Amino acid sequence: MKVLIASALLFVGSCATIRHSEKINNLKNSISYSDESIVHKYLNTITSEELKVHLVEVSSDKYNGRMTGEEGHNLVCNYIRNHYKNNHIIAPESYPDYFQKVPRTALPNNLNASQNVIAFIEGAEFPEEYVYIMAHSDHEGIVNGEIFNGADDNGSGTSALLEISEAFNQATKEGHRPKRSVVFLHVTGEEVGLYGSKFYSENPIFPLENAIATLNMDMIGRVDNRHKDDENYIYIIGSDRKSSELHYITQKANSTFTNINLDYKYNDESDSNHYYYRSDHYNFALKDVPVIFFFNGEHEDYTKPTDTADKINYPLLEKRAKLVFATAWYLANSKTRLKNEILWC
Repeated sequence: MKVLIASALLFVGSCATIRHSEKINNLKNSISYSDESIVHKYLNTITSEELKVHLVEVSSDKYNGRMTGEEGHNLVCNYIRNHYKNNHIIAPESYPDYFQKVPRTALPNNLNASQNVIAFIEGAEFPEEYVYIMAHSDHEGIVNGEIFNGADDNGSGTSALLEISEAFNQATKEGHRPKRSVVFLHVTGEEVGLYGSKFYSENPIFPLENAIATLNMDMIGRVDNRHKDDENYIYIIGSDRKSSELHYITQKANSTFTNINLDYKYNDESDSNHYYYRSDHYNFALKDVPVIFFFNGEHEDYTKPTDTADKINYPLLEKRAKLVFATAWYLANSKTRLKNEILWC
């Protein structure tokens, strides 16, 4: 009898495994781009030359390291806002000047009030569903008389977000408005504890229950020691924590358009670095929004005044920005909304 029971349980377990595998394969096979040539067209408007223009600007000495609440960071926020104004990418109706003020009471250490910068492109078919693409705009300011320029951290993510917004905007102007709304969110206060994204997540302009996913770029312009011999990589963190579909969408975007090595080393929940909890996407994950953190890992200039624009790998930054764009494009244009469910144990 015991043998028969054990055999039956083994059979049931095997069937469950088969059904589980079929479910995953069906999900993978369902993810495809019906508009590859269109995606290629606008993806290719993201160039290393234009990324460099933005990155050199936001990481220049004149902004004094972009410390939250200080004049240098305020001026960078003006630069970001002017980008959206000049490209006629609209502000939310409730914040027509593009700035969501983050008061002193929401920031630590007696910092001055700051602001998140927000622009968006309204969706054509599902305008009340939102794909967030984000990056933090602040850095560490001046420490012991030295300017911490933060070219990689996070001039790289900031410049990529500006270029991605241009690509979506160009598509919109030429008749390819995304089905869902795309929100371009530049948050303050990351370096002092993720306070800008925390404030937004607690005071969202667009309801977070309607957020499809949040794609966060924080340090995507350099190469870490682990990849010195093969620079064609990006760390993917969090993609499978809340949505199996999101995990496979990024893989499909990559295999179709960019062919970067997707490294999941730091996605391991047992990893001692705990990067999943250390950048702004995490405040969205706490609200049950599927997230991805795009990251190049730490390098010798991480959180040092030597993190300067001349050390950025601009062709690699371009490829990584294109991956984020392609992922966001699919999320914004798929026929059905992203499923917030996990297919594995």
